[in-house]
Amino acid sequence: MKLVIGLGNPGKQYEKTRHNVGFMILDEYLDQSKWSKNDYAEYIKADIDGEKVIFIKPTTFMNLSGNAVRYFIKYYKINIENILVIHDDLDIEVGEFKLKINSSSGGNNGVSSIIECLGTNNFLRLKVGISKPLNNDTINYVLHQFSKEDLQKILGKKMLLMQRIIEDFITGSNASELMNKYNGTI
Repeated sequence: MKLVIGLGNPGKQYEKTRHNVGFMILDEYLDQSKWSKNDYAEYIKADIDGEKVIFIKPTTFMNLSGNAVRYFIKYYKINIENILVIHDDLDIEVGEFKLKINSSSGGNNGVSSIIECLGTNNFLRLKVGISKPLNNDTINYVLHQFSKEDLQKILGKKMLLMQRIIEDFITGSNASELMNKYNGTI
């Protein structure tokens, strides 16, 4: 069983904000699929090419994302190597991405929460670039909406690559294979 996590904050006021890029990518990937909800997340269970997959968007807010991830891992007995976390990254240019494993949170509070709750950073992450703010006001920057141009950079042709990463992850590619295949495509 695989677990694909898109990080973000719940609520209309956070839709299309930079911090919600993980939610946006899952919404695009799953298109019009209907999300179920529990105390921790909105989720979709699927069977893709014979692999059971759970997609989640934690509703615990970004800073407590680890609680949701821990719940799904324990409830469904999912191994750490079978999770993929999709999140925003200030150190990568808008529309670019990087796959990473065994690394620090890079200041992303959602990733910090997951590392803390799981007791490890040994999970695959799809880091999606949102660029740094020009004025160093990170909190306001990540909680504001993308410009149309920046949103198109992410949800345009780069989205097709990110969808292939998700599909390859689901169908059995391990972290090393995915990093070797896709990190050079940016």
